[in-house]
Amino acid sequence: MTTVAAVDCGTNSIRLLISALIGMEDEEVGLVDLERRMEVVRLGQGVDRTGEFTPEALERTFAALRGYADLMRENGVEPGPESVRMVATSATRDVRNRDEFVEGVRGIIGVEPEVVTGDEEAELSFVGATAELEDDDAGFAPPFLIVDIGGGSTEFVLGRPDPGDIPDGEGAVRAARSVDVGCVRLAERHLAADPPTAEQIAAATADVDAALDEAAESVALKEAASLVCVAGTATTVAGIAMELPEYDAERIHHSWVPAARVHEIAEELLAMDHDQRAAIGVMHPGRVDVIGAGALVLSRVVARTGASGFVASEHDILDGIAWGLCLDDTDEADETPQGAAGE
Repeated sequence: MTTVAAVDCGTNSIRLLISALIGMEDEEVGLVDLERRMEVVRLGQGVDRTGEFTPEALERTFAALRGYADLMRENGVEPGPESVRMVATSATRDVRNRDEFVEGVRGIIGVEPEVVTGDEEAELSFVGATAELEDDDAGFAPPFLIVDIGGGSTEFVLGRPDPGDIPDGEGAVRAARSVDVGCVRLAERHLAADPPTAEQIAAATADVDAALDEAAESVALKEAASLVCVAGTATTVAGIAMELPEYDAERIHHSWVPAARVHEIAEELLAMDHDQRAAIGVMHPGRVDVIGAGALVLSRVVARTGASGFVASEHDILDGIAWGLCLDDTDEADETPQGAAGE
């Protein structure tokens, strides 16, 4: 059994997925989750303003990684790049003290973080989010538009995961684009008041709409049959829409949120103060200060695409990283991924 560890280090959180590759029927393969963890470390705090990671943000991130390294050892993950891959996204691309971050990571988990481009990040998210959709009972139809709202950036990727739907010579991903608007970046730039003022919300909305104009230059935002949104903003909004008393990843995964409800939740969150947002049952403490900005991005995405709603997916870039490690290790790159066999 191949066991791998995928780490995704974003602007707001650092996440771990430890997975095992298992054989399934018809010579296909699937992934089973052994550990799935998330820590809000706010690595990108202040980066938009200073261009550097703060010592406090680095230490929060390294502390989380030390815990993840323990989990890797406990689950029998072999050290080294064949079994461990860490992807560092938006906040890590342009900071002046990136070397300090890289050296710290290498010393803790034994591999260097890969600072992927926005397009690479989008493609990994697409693989992770769509690996199981083709056989899902919910009846999701391709092509899919995968939207990953992060802390510093938002990724858009359009494609079809089913090889039977892809013309000869084309890959599953038709188009991808990353834009520099995310929940942390947007909150720090515009939403200073608590709750934010109408003027601040208007400025943030204009920023998001400009980013969507940029994304639309590369990705046909209105051509998808299914809008699938991944990461914490989307899954939190889905949990709110379902009125869950606490966060429940199993119930949120592949839940459907109508467009009208997305817009209502975004307005409600932007009208709340810190304590009101913190009192929401599904709210992670690390998202309290940025969920309003993230929900605004999500609302504008839904409006711009013309979608009747979105599907929330708990599977994203982490799952894409894990699939890449497993299939590379077993020389089964032409196998059809069938999604996680467990949560």
